[in-house]
Amino acid sequence: MLSRLAVALVHYPVLNRRNEVVASAVTNLDLHDIARSCRTFGVGRFFVVTPVKEQQKVVEQILEHWLHGYGSTHNPDRCSAFQLLETVADLETARERWSKKHSRPARIIITSAKSPQGLNGQDCQQLLAEEPLLLVLGTGSGLAPEIIDRSFETFQSIQGVADYNHLPVRAAAAIILDRIFTGR
Repeated sequence: MLSRLAVALVHYPVLNRRNEVVASAVTNLDLHDIARSCRTFGVGRFFVVTPVKEQQKVVEQILEHWLHGYGSTHNPDRCSAFQLLETVADLETARERWSKKHSRPARIIITSAKSPQGLNGQDCQQLLAEEPLLLVLGTGSGLAPEIIDRSFETFQSIQGVADYNHLPVRAAAAIILDRIFTGR
């Protein structure tokens, strides 16, 4: 069932702290941790979305190390997690590739720290039984309006117990994947 789930980590278009649309930087830590979470939960593909050529090169260098360089033999578990990763220039390309793999359109589910209403893990489990899903995570200060305003379904935001609600994207990814896997 979960092999129908893919994750897209969007670096553009996202918002910065001033609510401006920007391209955020790819970080090594996000790639490592989200790839490992994806592998742990049986996710079929992890797309890193950035149109910035220099950032794409950074991702390729990291992949080269873990898939073919010293990292591939030094830490085979990390190698298997990075096998899920694919870099694409935009969200539509990720959706097209995931749809093509399943010979049907993938449904996009976006995430936001500001959406207490929306799908929960059990809802996503039911959807995965029928169709491929692309779970979209934003970097920076979240997905830009041009993605949010496209009327995609939203996964319920993670609500902590404090008045502070800004998890690192890699932590949010792990929590959301756990909720989908456990049906919460």
